[in-house]
Amino acid sequence: MPRLAISYCEQSLRSFSVCSSIRPVESLNPRSFILALVQCRHRNEIKRVHAYAITTSMIRNLGVANKLMYIYADHKDLHNASALFSRMDHRDNVSWSVMVGGLAKTGDYLRCLEIFREFVRSGACADNFTIPFVLRVCRDTESVRMGLEIHHLVYKFGLQSDVFVAAALVDMYVKCGFLEDARKVFDKMRTKDLVSWTVMIAGYAECGNPGEALVLFDRMQESGIVPDKVMMVTVAFACAKLGAMHKAKIVHEYIGRRNFSLNVILGTAMIDMYAKCGSVDAAREIFDRMNEKNVITWSSMMSAYGIHGHGRKAIELFPQMLESGIRPNRITFVSILYACSHAGLIDEGRRFFYSMWREYLVEPDVKHYTCMIDLLGRAGRLDEAIELIENTPVEKDEGFWGAFLGACRIHGNIQFAEKAAKALLELCPRNAGYYVLLSNIYAKFSRWEDVAKMRELMTSMRVKKTPGWSWIEINNEIHQFRVGDKNHPRSKEIYEMLKVLSEKLELAGYVPDTNFVLHDVDEELKAAYLYTHSEKLATAYGLLATPEGTTIRIIKNLRVCGDCHTFMKLISAITQREIVFRDANRFHHFKEGSCSCGDYW
Repeated sequence: MPRLAISYCEQSLRSFSVCSSIRPVESLNPRSFILALVQCRHRNEIKRVHAYAITTSMIRNLGVANKLMYIYADHKDLHNASALFSRMDHRDNVSWSVMVGGLAKTGDYLRCLEIFREFVRSGACADNFTIPFVLRVCRDTESVRMGLEIHHLVYKFGLQSDVFVAAALVDMYVKCGFLEDARKVFDKMRTKDLVSWTVMIAGYAECGNPGEALVLFDRMQESGIVPDKVMMVTVAFACAKLGAMHKAKIVHEYIGRRNFSLNVILGTAMIDMYAKCGSVDAAREIFDRMNEKNVITWSSMMSAYGIHGHGRKAIELFPQMLESGIRPNRITFVSILYACSHAGLIDEGRRFFYSMWREYLVEPDVKHYTCMIDLLGRAGRLDEAIELIENTPVEKDEGFWGAFLGACRIHGNIQFAEKAAKALLELCPRNAGYYVLLSNIYAKFSRWEDVAKMRELMTSMRVKKTPGWSWIEINNEIHQFRVGDKNHPRSKEIYEMLKVLSEKLELAGYVPDTNFVLHDVDEELKAAYLYTHSEKLATAYGLLATPEGTTIRIIKNLRVCGDCHTFMKLISAITQREIVFRDANRFHHFKEGSCSCGDYW
């Protein structure tokens, strides 16, 4: 050993023997070293034990070396852990697993996969400790191929029945967006613990199938598994995505029965749940009951008011948040600017936008600029919006240009719309929504040749329009409708109800706005087409299937059209029903012939 290293080890040995936080090693045996390592609280202490192990040759003991490497990894010192690993004369499964796990925990995914490949090539047999760690690093569509290879190894090593390995496979497929593969593994699991259920349910909720997430939640309870707070946060998120008020109330009741405290995470999830299920008042009740709130909680409540059109209530929360000692962050300003945009609060929105950096040192990013473009665009100030666009210092994304294109559609500015559409089609050439939006603008001005060109372009690019759906929850069951739908069991009654409603509406002075029919056909066909829009079908079914006086709650995956907006205002007056409608952008509360948005949407 070099003289410098010997000197260091001798010095370390003396330091080790007098170190106040570590009991001295009284006898040279592996157990003593391992016990000493367990007592280490700081990196320097670990190095002292390491030096002593070198001077006494105890480092050659596999158990000591593995423990030392594990302690380094737990302290996130992967440099020393890797150095020790590379110098080991002999390695067992623990050695490889510790290294793979340490790299996975610290986020060094490439090195983790490299070490795992070396592990497999060495002829060693991976176990139920190593496999879950390496699967953790396969978390997107680019790394799913490695995940598939590991899945094959699982069968090779006979680990397919192991609950930890199976749960890790489910988690990997979910994170990579392969829900069907995740579900196949999940369904084959002989034993499913709470973690497995949570991963699978969260996968459905996050990847666009919240209905199946809630179905699985019911199945989990039937199997005897008791949900915890983490699960309830996941279920609340699924309810929010689906807008299922009935299920949201059940979730709330369950949380009350279990006496779960409304901590920051659960309470914030419930605020979001109630807000997106249509009850901003229930969201506020949860907010007021929470003893502890962080910046996300306050921002969520502001966002809740924003999507329901209560911009001034969102603004009122801002000084209250400051008084509570919490400073705003980027999310807060997105929430408050969104609220200003949807309530037409132009001056207030400007004030918040320009105070971000000056008063709170929060640098505006593309989301904040997008909110400002939306704010100005909705108000018809397209010249100001385009000036802001030209002077925006951030890189513009599809949300940014999409907000401007939406404003151009509202105010019928074809010149600016074409500018926005060109930018969008360069950024996202396969997003059908932007082709459709520009096509709609052309149709509004009867430029049918341009409409045809857009359809031809969509065909050549093999881009398909996202179908419009509306759904309504009745008696804990979701009923879906699309335009012209006749597949519902009560379809005949639904169309008869629409006929009755149309007669009443005509007496009230309603005239179908055929400008929202984007086809070059005669007016009579346009009017007939309007009556089959999915939100109208859902409204008619809601009137049929619920008692008089009951609030009707409808959700649509796209933006509500102007004619349907007018239709539901009048229906709320004729039937004396409140209709809570959530479209892709916001909520509309129709009551006694008016809408909460004030026709500003």
